[in-house]
Amino acid sequence: MRSCGIVVEYNPFHNGHRYHVKKARELSNADVIVAVMSGNFLQRGEPAIIDKWSRTNAALQNGVDLVVELPFSWAVQSADYFAKGSVKLLHALGCDALCFGTDGASKFDYADYGRFFLENEAAINQLFHELPIGWSYPEKMAEVVSQLYPKAQDFPPNHILGLSYAKENALYSHPMEIFPLPRKDQGYHDELLVADQFASATGIRQAVFSNEDVSAYVPMETLKDLKETQISWADFWPFLNYQLRADSLASLRKIYQMKEGLEYRLIEQKADSFFDYLQLVGTKRYTQPRIQRLLTYILLQVKESEIKAEQENSMLHILGFSEKGQAYLNKKKKQFTLPVAAKIGQQEKENHFLTYRADQIYQLIHSQEQTIGRFPIRV
Repeated sequence: MRSCGIVVEYNPFHNGHRYHVKKARELSNADVIVAVMSGNFLQRGEPAIIDKWSRTNAALQNGVDLVVELPFSWAVQSADYFAKGSVKLLHALGCDALCFGTDGASKFDYADYGRFFLENEAAINQLFHELPIGWSYPEKMAEVVSQLYPKAQDFPPNHILGLSYAKENALYSHPMEIFPLPRKDQGYHDELLVADQFASATGIRQAVFSNEDVSAYVPMETLKDLKETQISWADFWPFLNYQLRADSLASLRKIYQMKEGLEYRLIEQKADSFFDYLQLVGTKRYTQPRIQRLLTYILLQVKESEIKAEQENSMLHILGFSEKGQAYLNKKKKQFTLPVAAKIGQQEKENHFLTYRADQIYQLIHSQEQTIGRFPIRV
């Protein structure tokens, strides 16, 4: 059975995602589409608008065959670490191909770039660290690649993530075949909803929080979930605000990624809402995703040792599967290079304690979700 992997967040699952699944199957000639999906907290440092089980169901009802959770320790990270964890799981699952969306306007040979990175890693890292401290990660990577890789042209957000997938994939002795899929209609962070076009997840979330109708842009499963629950950072602000006021400077310094004296900036600012607070602490140097990730770490009281421990104890937590996905599991699971967890028991909880803790915090707002002892969704 030929399999194609996709890396997703589905925040929420929308019609553009359904198009991605369909095209991934066509481009890769895959029998099975395997999705590695972030859990309840996401790459840009925000809670998912819909819980991971509901997003899994929407994915399975709309063409995905197997959904595996990307643990918190990889999911809430910058592009490089996010890609590293995602590609690691896809290789462990034995995927033959990888299909991801890109905002790049021109054709780009990602496999060639991956090989180029391996051959020139020292020069790339040196130039990266020589660039101005105040530049953001995407700005630095865009400059590095444009200077050192002559075939590069433009670097929108998903293009940067695509480069990260490519260089991680190239590390393996049998790299997955790469199929980039140009984004159709709306860009990665476009906020407008345009009739007869795919909308971005960002635009859909903003419309939902403004009580606008999004029925033309999402499948019925997502629409039903959005009518029942809509989670945002605003729901967690009282808990985060408490941590910011209760923690000492010494405690904050122990939080993962707390660097450059950021703890002083974080405790000096006071606000009545999360979004007002974010505006106060964010700067060009400290981008919104970086600050949001740091605030997520504070909310969960994450330490560097916990991140490393969970990453070293990686596993394949199956969230759900279709009939094809189940057949793939039965045929391939003995070849998987990481242990498989059909449900989270005590041992899995201990190995993936950060992801479990994230679920527990998420359930303070969305109490219907269950994690311990829950079996995967079957469709």
